[in-house]
Amino acid sequence: MRKLLVTGSAGFIGFHLCQRLLRDGWHVIGLDCVSPYYDPALKEARLAILNANNHFSEARISLEDRDAVMELMAREKPERIIHLAAQPGVRYSLDEPQAYVDANVTGFLTILEAARRYTVDHVVFASTSSVYGLDGAMPLSAHRGGNHPISLYAATKKANEAMAHSYAHLFGIPLTGLRFFTVYGPWARPDMALYKFTRAILSGEPLDIYNNGQMVRDFTYVDDIVEGIVRIADRPAAVNADWNPDVPDPASSGGAPYRIFNIGNSEPVELLRYVDAIEKACGVEAVRNYMPLQPGDVLATWADVDDLAEATGFRPKTSVEDGVQAFVDWYRDFYKV
Repeated sequence: MRKLLVTGSAGFIGFHLCQRLLRDGWHVIGLDCVSPYYDPALKEARLAILNANNHFSEARISLEDRDAVMELMAREKPERIIHLAAQPGVRYSLDEPQAYVDANVTGFLTILEAARRYTVDHVVFASTSSVYGLDGAMPLSAHRGGNHPISLYAATKKANEAMAHSYAHLFGIPLTGLRFFTVYGPWARPDMALYKFTRAILSGEPLDIYNNGQMVRDFTYVDDIVEGIVRIADRPAAVNADWNPDVPDPASSGGAPYRIFNIGNSEPVELLRYVDAIEKACGVEAVRNYMPLQPGDVLATWADVDDLAEATGFRPKTSVEDGVQAFVDWYRDFYKV
């Protein structure tokens, strides 16, 4: 059976990805340190589901523990790596910057070194739409911009992209970065807006809506994210034969098997429409507490996914209303409310 390493397997996206890969017939090695950034009980519940499958192997390891990761690679010999593990969250990076450097920069270096030492056919790694930062030209394209992040979280992800290009160039490792756009769905993290809004609405607490709701997001359902990851993973990055060094394309390379793709719904949605969808799914009207813009927040995101569609034939398509309903149904079932 083919083996694949997924880092961040106890996380929101990682859990869904592992389930999909297991259904597709892979043996999945799931690496996660189960950090206490949010309630570990939610992570343990995800892992309990994954561990019930005989083709899932749990490795409870921190990526900063390079020796342990190398021992795992030597023992399991996965042919592919999908790297999702990271310290997430924009606002938390204002308070705990070192955690982001440790997990997102040092941790990613461990993955790159593992791929260098042990032969893998492709490394796919999670980036973020947050790297676009101050960019205003919509839709956001991987072929331009992405050089002015406004949070340390985004800066570490931008660093990952640069690190990946250097390793692809130096060692010929196919590396593909995926810029995710506002992922949501069942099993979401408790620090995410959908989770917080649903909990507040169902408990009668006010919602803190930042920038008075005047924000637009390209909300992307988790199953669409997973579909994009799986399809891209089957298409290792290659050198761009048409790359022009005089007009360099930041989404590819003329000297390295390296690519960057957006994965988003490509439908910018006003935050207040998102809140409306949560209210409808919950059957309860929210108490809205309008707040100013928070440091590190961007005003709008909108993904250009033409490259993804051209490379894989897939475009995310789940509507916000359908995706929010799926989350609320899961939330009510999981928490019995």
